[in-house]
Amino acid sequence: MSMKQMKLMLGAVLVASLACSCKQQTVATAPPPGLKDVVGGKFTIGVAVTPREVTDTNAVKLIKQHFNSIVAENVMKSMIIHPAEDHYNFASADTIVNFAHENGMEMIGHCLIWHSQLAKWFCVDKDGKLVTPEVLKQRMKDHITTILTRYKGKIKGYDVVNEAILEDGSYRKSPFYEILGEEFIPLAFQYAHEADPDVELYYNDYGMNVPGRRDGVVKLIRQLKERGLRIDAVGMQGHMGMDHPDIEEFERSIEAFAAEGVKVMITEWDMSALPTVSRSANVSDTVAFKQRLNPYPEALPDSVSEKWNARMKTFFELFEKHSDVIQRVTAWGLTDRGSWKNNFPVPGRKDYPLLIGRDGQPKPFVLELIDEAQKNQNNTH
Repeated sequence: MSMKQMKLMLGAVLVASLACSCKQQTVATAPPPGLKDVVGGKFTIGVAVTPREVTDTNAVKLIKQHFNSIVAENVMKSMIIHPAEDHYNFASADTIVNFAHENGMEMIGHCLIWHSQLAKWFCVDKDGKLVTPEVLKQRMKDHITTILTRYKGKIKGYDVVNEAILEDGSYRKSPFYEILGEEFIPLAFQYAHEADPDVELYYNDYGMNVPGRRDGVVKLIRQLKERGLRIDAVGMQGHMGMDHPDIEEFERSIEAFAAEGVKVMITEWDMSALPTVSRSANVSDTVAFKQRLNPYPEALPDSVSEKWNARMKTFFELFEKHSDVIQRVTAWGLTDRGSWKNNFPVPGRKDYPLLIGRDGQPKPFVLELIDEAQKNQNNTH
Protein backbone atom coordinates (compact mmCIF):
# COMPACT_ATOMS: atom_id res chain seq x y z
CA MET A 1 0.00 0.00 0.00
CA SER A 2 1.44 3.38 -0.99
CA MET A 3 1.80 6.24 1.47
CA LYS A 4 -0.88 8.16 -0.43
CA GLN A 5 -3.33 5.26 -0.16
CA MET A 6 -2.56 4.89 3.53
CA LYS A 7 -3.22 8.58 4.16
CA LEU A 8 -6.51 8.35 2.28
CA MET A 9 -7.55 5.30 4.31
CA LEU A 10 -6.59 6.91 7.61
CA GLY A 11 -8.51 10.03 6.60
CA ALA A 12 -11.58 7.97 5.82
CA VAL A 13 -11.30 6.17 9.17
CA LEU A 14 -10.94 9.52 10.97
CA VAL A 15 -14.01 10.96 9.21
CA ALA A 16 -16.02 7.84 10.02
CA SER A 17 -14.83 7.94 13.61
CA LEU A 18 -15.79 11.57 13.97
CA ALA A 19 -19.21 10.91 12.39
CA CYS A 20 -19.77 8.01 14.74
CA SER A 21 -18.68 10.10 17.70
CA CYS A 22 -21.04 12.90 16.72
CA LYS A 23 -23.85 10.40 16.26
CA GLN A 24 -23.21 8.89 19.68
CA GLN A 25 -23.09 12.35 21.21
CA THR A 26 -26.40 13.22 19.57
CA VAL A 27 -28.02 10.04 20.83
CA ALA A 28 -26.67 10.64 24.32
CA THR A 29 -28.08 14.15 24.53
CA ALA A 30 -31.42 13.41 22.87
CA PRO A 31 -34.31 13.70 25.34
CA PRO A 32 -35.88 10.36 26.33
CA PRO A 33 -39.21 9.61 24.66
CA GLY A 34 -42.33 10.58 26.57
CA LEU A 35 -46.02 9.75 26.51
CA LYS A 36 -46.67 12.48 23.95
CA ASP A 37 -44.26 10.69 21.57
CA VAL A 38 -46.16 7.42 21.99
CA VAL A 39 -49.41 9.00 20.89
CA GLY A 40 -47.95 10.76 17.89
CA GLY A 41 -50.67 12.60 16.03
CA LYS A 42 -53.63 10.73 17.54
CA PHE A 43 -54.45 13.33 20.20
CA THR A 44 -52.61 15.76 22.44
CA ILE A 45 -51.51 14.69 25.92
CA GLY A 46 -52.23 17.34 28.52
CA VAL A 47 -51.53 18.01 32.17
CA ALA A 48 -53.00 20.34 34.77
CA VAL A 49 -50.27 22.47 36.31
CA THR A 50 -49.64 25.12 38.94
CA PRO A 51 -47.55 28.30 38.55
CA ARG A 52 -44.88 26.76 40.79
CA GLU A 53 -44.55 23.69 38.56
CA VAL A 54 -43.90 25.67 35.39
CA THR A 55 -41.03 27.47 37.14
CA ASP A 56 -39.52 24.40 38.85
CA THR A 57 -36.63 22.78 36.96
CA ASN A 58 -37.55 19.17 37.70
CA ALA A 59 -41.26 19.69 37.06
CA VAL A 60 -40.57 21.51 33.78
CA LYS A 61 -38.41 18.60 32.63
CA LEU A 62 -41.30 16.17 33.23
CA ILE A 63 -43.83 18.47 31.56
CA LYS A 64 -41.71 18.87 28.44
CA GLN A 65 -40.90 15.17 28.22
CA HIS A 66 -44.42 13.77 28.48
CA PHE A 67 -46.95 16.48 27.57
CA ASN A 68 -47.75 18.87 24.73
CA SER A 69 -50.87 20.49 26.18
CA ILE A 70 -51.36 22.21 29.53
CA VAL A 71 -54.21 23.65 31.56
CA ALA A 72 -54.19 25.70 34.75
CA GLU A 73 -55.49 23.47 37.54
CA ASN A 74 -56.94 26.33 39.60
CA VAL A 75 -55.66 29.82 38.83
CA MET A 76 -58.08 30.62 36.00
CA LYS A 77 -61.16 29.88 38.12
CA SER A 78 -63.12 33.02 38.95
CA MET A 79 -62.35 33.15 42.69
CA ILE A 80 -58.65 33.44 41.86
CA ILE A 81 -58.49 35.29 38.55
CA HIS A 82 -61.38 37.70 39.32
CA PRO A 83 -61.62 37.98 43.14
CA ALA A 84 -63.46 41.33 43.12
CA GLU A 85 -65.75 42.87 40.53
CA ASP A 86 -63.31 45.67 39.80
CA HIS A 87 -60.12 43.62 40.18
CA TYR A 88 -58.48 40.84 38.14
CA ASN A 89 -55.48 38.84 39.31
CA PHE A 90 -53.75 37.73 36.11
CA ALA A 91 -50.24 37.10 37.45
CA SER A 92 -50.54 33.34 38.07
CA ALA A 93 -52.51 32.69 34.89
CA ASP A 94 -50.00 34.74 32.90
CA THR A 95 -47.16 32.55 34.19
CA ILE A 96 -48.80 29.38 32.89
CA VAL A 97 -50.08 30.84 29.61
CA ASN A 98 -46.68 32.33 28.82
CA PHE A 99 -44.95 29.04 29.63
CA ALA A 100 -47.21 27.21 27.18
CA HIS A 101 -46.72 29.85 24.50
CA GLU A 102 -42.91 29.95 24.89
CA ASN A 103 -42.67 26.15 24.70
CA GLY A 104 -45.01 25.65 21.77
CA MET A 105 -47.60 23.82 23.85
CA GLU A 106 -51.35 23.84 23.44
CA MET A 107 -52.97 25.91 26.21
CA ILE A 108 -56.49 25.24 27.48
CA GLY A 109 -58.52 27.70 29.57
CA HIS A 110 -60.32 26.27 32.61
CA CYS A 111 -62.94 27.47 33.35
CA LEU A 112 -65.16 30.48 32.64
CA ILE A 113 -68.48 29.72 34.35
CA TRP A 114 -68.63 27.30 37.30
CA HIS A 115 -70.73 27.30 40.46
CA SER A 116 -67.83 26.01 42.58
CA GLN A 117 -64.69 28.03 43.38
CA LEU A 118 -66.86 30.95 42.33
CA ALA A 119 -65.85 34.50 43.23
CA LYS A 120 -68.03 35.49 46.20
CA TRP A 121 -69.27 38.69 44.56
CA PHE A 122 -70.24 37.17 41.22
CA CYS A 123 -73.92 36.37 41.74
CA VAL A 124 -74.86 38.58 44.71
CA ASP A 125 -75.29 42.25 45.53
CA LYS A 126 -73.70 44.18 48.42
CA ASP A 127 -76.35 42.77 50.79
CA GLY A 128 -75.63 39.18 49.78
CA LYS A 129 -78.85 38.76 47.81
CA LEU A 130 -78.94 37.25 44.32
CA VAL A 131 -78.59 39.91 41.63
CA THR A 132 -81.10 40.52 38.87
CA PRO A 133 -80.85 38.66 35.54
CA GLU A 134 -79.62 41.78 33.75
CA VAL A 135 -76.85 42.39 36.30
CA LEU A 136 -75.64 38.77 36.10
CA LYS A 137 -75.67 38.83 32.30
CA GLN A 138 -73.45 41.92 32.30
CA ARG A 139 -71.09 40.42 34.88
CA MET A 140 -70.79 37.19 32.89
CA LYS A 141 -70.13 39.10 29.69
CA ASP A 142 -67.51 41.34 31.28
CA HIS A 143 -65.75 38.39 32.95
CA ILE A 144 -65.66 36.27 29.81
CA THR A 145 -64.75 39.11 27.45
CA THR A 146 -61.91 40.39 29.65
CA ILE A 147 -60.25 36.97 29.96
CA LEU A 148 -60.65 35.96 26.31
CA THR A 149 -59.39 39.33 25.11
CA ARG A 150 -56.28 39.15 27.28
CA TYR A 151 -55.29 35.67 26.06
CA LYS A 152 -56.44 35.94 22.47
CA GLY A 153 -54.15 33.92 20.22
CA LYS A 154 -52.52 32.12 23.15
CA ILE A 155 -55.32 29.78 24.27
CA LYS A 156 -56.72 27.11 21.96
CA GLY A 157 -60.04 26.62 23.72
CA TYR A 158 -62.00 27.12 26.94
CA ASP A 159 -64.19 25.09 29.23
CA VAL A 160 -66.95 27.66 28.91
CA VAL A 161 -69.35 26.03 31.37
CA ASN A 162 -68.34 23.42 33.92
CA GLU A 163 -70.51 20.85 35.74
CA ALA A 164 -74.00 22.25 35.09
CA ILE A 165 -75.93 19.01 34.54
CA LEU A 166 -76.91 16.45 37.18
CA GLU A 167 -76.96 12.66 36.92
CA ASP A 168 -80.66 12.63 36.01
CA GLY A 169 -80.04 15.03 33.13
CA SER A 170 -81.60 18.04 34.86
CA TYR A 171 -79.80 21.32 35.48
CA ARG A 172 -77.84 21.90 38.68
CA LYS A 173 -79.61 24.51 40.83
CA SER A 174 -76.57 26.80 40.96
CA PRO A 175 -76.79 30.57 41.51
CA PHE A 176 -76.44 30.99 37.73
CA TYR A 177 -79.47 28.74 37.20
CA GLU A 178 -81.47 30.33 40.00
CA ILE A 179 -81.08 33.76 38.41
CA LEU A 180 -81.12 32.99 34.67
CA GLY A 181 -82.49 29.47 34.37
CA GLU A 182 -80.97 27.26 31.67
CA GLU A 183 -80.37 30.38 29.59
CA PHE A 184 -77.06 31.01 31.39
CA ILE A 185 -75.36 28.27 29.36
CA PRO A 186 -76.12 29.53 25.83
CA LEU A 187 -75.38 33.07 27.02
CA ALA A 188 -71.92 32.00 28.21
CA PHE A 189 -71.18 30.35 24.86
CA GLN A 190 -72.49 33.41 23.01
CA TYR A 191 -70.35 35.84 25.02
CA ALA A 192 -67.26 33.67 24.54
CA HIS A 193 -67.71 33.44 20.77
CA GLU A 194 -68.31 37.18 20.49
CA ALA A 195 -65.13 37.88 22.47
CA ASP A 196 -62.97 35.59 20.31
CA PRO A 197 -64.56 34.04 17.21
CA ASP A 198 -61.49 31.87 16.60
CA VAL A 199 -61.21 30.15 19.99
CA GLU A 200 -62.69 26.68 20.57
CA LEU A 201 -65.54 26.32 23.07
CA TYR A 202 -66.21 23.29 25.30
CA TYR A 203 -68.72 21.99 27.82
CA ASN A 204 -67.06 20.01 30.64
CA ASP A 205 -68.56 17.68 33.27
CA TYR A 206 -67.85 14.67 35.49
CA GLY A 207 -69.64 11.31 35.70
CA MET A 208 -70.30 11.43 31.97
CA ASN A 209 -70.69 7.64 31.88
CA VAL A 210 -74.02 8.02 33.74
CA PRO A 211 -76.82 7.59 31.15
CA GLY A 212 -78.97 10.42 32.56
CA ARG A 213 -76.16 12.97 32.44
CA ARG A 214 -75.09 11.67 29.01
CA ASP A 215 -78.62 12.29 27.67
CA GLY A 216 -78.71 15.72 29.30
CA VAL A 217 -75.43 16.74 27.64
CA VAL A 218 -76.58 15.43 24.25
CA LYS A 219 -79.72 17.56 24.65
CA LEU A 220 -77.57 20.58 25.53
CA ILE A 221 -75.37 20.13 22.45
CA ARG A 222 -78.44 20.00 20.25
CA GLN A 223 -79.96 23.10 21.85
CA LEU A 224 -76.78 25.10 21.37
CA LYS A 225 -76.48 24.05 17.75
CA GLU A 226 -80.15 24.76 17.04
CA ARG A 227 -79.53 28.32 18.21
CA GLY A 228 -76.53 28.63 15.91
CA LEU A 229 -74.05 28.71 18.78
CA ARG A 230 -70.58 27.24 18.58
CA ILE A 231 -69.64 24.18 20.65
CA ASP A 232 -66.52 22.37 19.49
CA ALA A 233 -66.12 19.61 22.03
CA VAL A 234 -67.37 17.97 25.18
CA GLY A 235 -64.95 17.40 28.03
CA MET A 236 -65.45 14.08 29.81
CA GLN A 237 -63.80 14.41 33.19
CA GLY A 238 -61.81 11.27 33.92
CA HIS A 239 -61.97 11.12 37.72
CA MET A 240 -61.99 7.36 38.08
CA GLY A 241 -61.59 4.66 40.68
CA MET A 242 -60.82 0.97 40.74
CA ASP A 243 -64.55 0.19 40.60
CA HIS A 244 -65.87 3.05 38.46
CA PRO A 245 -66.71 4.07 35.82
CA ASP A 246 -67.93 1.10 33.85
CA ILE A 247 -65.76 1.17 30.74
CA GLU A 248 -68.61 0.16 28.42
CA GLU A 249 -70.82 3.01 29.66
CA PHE A 250 -67.88 5.40 29.32
CA GLU A 251 -67.42 4.28 25.72
CA ARG A 252 -71.13 4.73 25.00
CA SER A 253 -70.82 8.35 26.07
CA ILE A 254 -67.81 8.93 23.80
CA GLU A 255 -69.84 7.58 20.90
CA ALA A 256 -72.99 9.50 21.85
CA PHE A 257 -71.23 12.87 21.97
CA ALA A 258 -69.27 12.20 18.78
CA ALA A 259 -72.55 11.34 17.03
CA GLU A 260 -73.68 14.92 17.70
CA GLY A 261 -70.81 16.25 15.59
CA VAL A 262 -68.51 17.45 18.39
CA LYS A 263 -65.06 16.30 19.40
CA VAL A 264 -64.46 14.58 22.73
CA MET A 265 -61.79 15.41 25.29
CA ILE A 266 -60.81 13.27 28.25
CA THR A 267 -60.25 15.92 30.88
CA GLU A 268 -59.16 15.76 34.51
CA TRP A 269 -57.93 12.16 34.20
CA ASP A 270 -56.85 10.43 37.36
CA MET A 271 -57.69 7.11 38.97
CA SER A 272 -57.79 6.69 42.73
CA ALA A 273 -56.13 3.49 43.95
CA LEU A 274 -58.00 3.75 47.26
CA PRO A 275 -61.45 2.53 48.37
CA THR A 276 -64.33 4.54 46.95
CA VAL A 277 -65.81 6.90 49.55
CA SER A 278 -69.48 7.75 49.69
CA ARG A 279 -70.02 11.50 49.72
CA SER A 280 -72.66 10.96 52.42
CA ALA A 281 -70.27 9.13 54.71
CA ASN A 282 -69.44 10.74 58.03
CA VAL A 283 -65.71 10.58 57.60
CA SER A 284 -64.95 11.54 61.20
CA ASP A 285 -66.82 8.61 62.77
CA THR A 286 -64.01 6.45 64.02
CA VAL A 287 -60.27 5.98 63.91
CA ALA A 288 -60.85 2.58 62.32
CA PHE A 289 -62.90 4.17 59.54
CA LYS A 290 -60.12 6.69 58.85
CA GLN A 291 -57.60 3.86 58.68
CA ARG A 292 -59.82 2.05 56.19
CA LEU A 293 -59.93 5.21 54.07
CA ASN A 294 -56.14 5.53 54.12
CA PRO A 295 -54.94 1.93 53.69
CA TYR A 296 -51.59 2.68 52.02
CA PRO A 297 -49.93 5.54 53.97
CA GLU A 298 -46.42 4.43 53.01
CA ALA A 299 -46.64 2.94 49.51
CA LEU A 300 -49.00 1.15 47.15
CA PRO A 301 -48.72 -2.66 47.44
CA ASP A 302 -47.51 -4.38 44.27
CA SER A 303 -50.78 -6.31 43.91
CA VAL A 304 -52.83 -3.11 43.94
CA SER A 305 -50.34 -1.31 41.69
CA GLU A 306 -50.61 -4.07 39.08
CA LYS A 307 -54.41 -3.81 39.01
CA TRP A 308 -54.26 -0.01 38.86
CA ASN A 309 -51.79 -0.01 35.96
CA ALA A 310 -53.79 -2.62 34.05
CA ARG A 311 -57.00 -0.59 34.41
CA MET A 312 -55.31 2.66 33.39
CA LYS A 313 -53.80 1.00 30.34
CA THR A 314 -57.20 -0.43 29.37
CA PHE A 315 -58.71 3.05 29.43
CA PHE A 316 -55.79 4.52 27.50
CA GLU A 317 -56.29 1.86 24.83
CA LEU A 318 -59.96 2.86 24.71
CA PHE A 319 -58.91 6.46 24.08
CA GLU A 320 -56.62 5.29 21.27
CA LYS A 321 -59.44 3.22 19.80
CA HIS A 322 -61.53 6.40 19.50
CA SER A 323 -58.70 8.71 18.49
CA ASP A 324 -60.72 9.73 15.43
CA VAL A 325 -63.00 11.74 17.74
CA ILE A 326 -60.88 12.23 20.88
CA GLN A 327 -58.88 15.42 20.53
CA ARG A 328 -57.07 15.54 23.88
CA VAL A 329 -56.37 13.48 27.02
CA THR A 330 -55.41 15.54 30.07
CA ALA A 331 -54.03 14.20 33.37
CA TRP A 332 -55.32 16.17 36.36
CA GLY A 333 -51.95 16.83 37.94
CA LEU A 334 -48.28 16.23 37.22
CA THR A 335 -47.29 13.75 39.95
CA ASP A 336 -49.01 11.86 42.76
CA ARG A 337 -47.45 14.25 45.27
CA GLY A 338 -49.48 17.21 44.02
CA SER A 339 -52.81 15.47 43.36
CA TRP A 340 -56.00 16.96 44.80
CA LYS A 341 -56.90 13.39 45.81
CA ASN A 342 -54.44 13.56 48.70
CA ASN A 343 -55.90 14.60 52.06
CA PHE A 344 -59.44 14.01 50.76
CA PRO A 345 -61.84 13.37 52.38
CA VAL A 346 -59.67 13.07 55.51
CA PRO A 347 -56.36 14.83 56.31
CA GLY A 348 -53.31 12.66 55.71
CA ARG A 349 -54.98 10.42 53.15
CA LYS A 350 -52.38 9.38 50.59
CA ASP A 351 -53.42 8.46 47.06
CA TYR A 352 -51.61 7.33 43.91
CA PRO A 353 -53.87 8.49 41.04
CA LEU A 354 -51.65 10.02 38.37
CA LEU A 355 -49.42 9.00 35.48
CA ILE A 356 -46.21 9.96 37.28
CA GLY A 357 -45.33 8.88 40.83
CA ARG A 358 -44.00 10.85 43.77
CA ASP A 359 -40.48 9.90 42.70
CA GLY A 360 -40.92 11.67 39.38
CA GLN A 361 -40.93 8.38 37.46
CA PRO A 362 -43.67 7.38 34.99
CA LYS A 363 -45.95 4.59 36.20
CA PRO A 364 -45.37 1.07 34.75
CA PHE A 365 -48.25 1.30 32.26
CA VAL A 366 -46.78 4.52 30.83
CA LEU A 367 -43.37 2.88 30.48
CA GLU A 368 -45.04 -0.11 28.79
CA LEU A 369 -46.75 2.16 26.28
CA ILE A 370 -43.47 3.94 25.52
CA ASP A 371 -41.61 0.64 25.17
CA GLU A 372 -44.25 -0.84 22.88
CA ALA A 373 -44.21 2.25 20.69
CA GLN A 374 -40.42 2.15 20.39
CA LYS A 375 -40.50 -1.54 19.42
CA ASN A 376 -43.16 -0.89 16.79
CA GLN A 377 -41.11 2.01 15.44
CA ASN A 378 -37.97 -0.14 15.23
CA ASN A 379 -39.88 -2.88 13.42
CA THR A 380 -40.97 -0.45 10.72
CA HIS A 381 -37.38 0.59 9.93
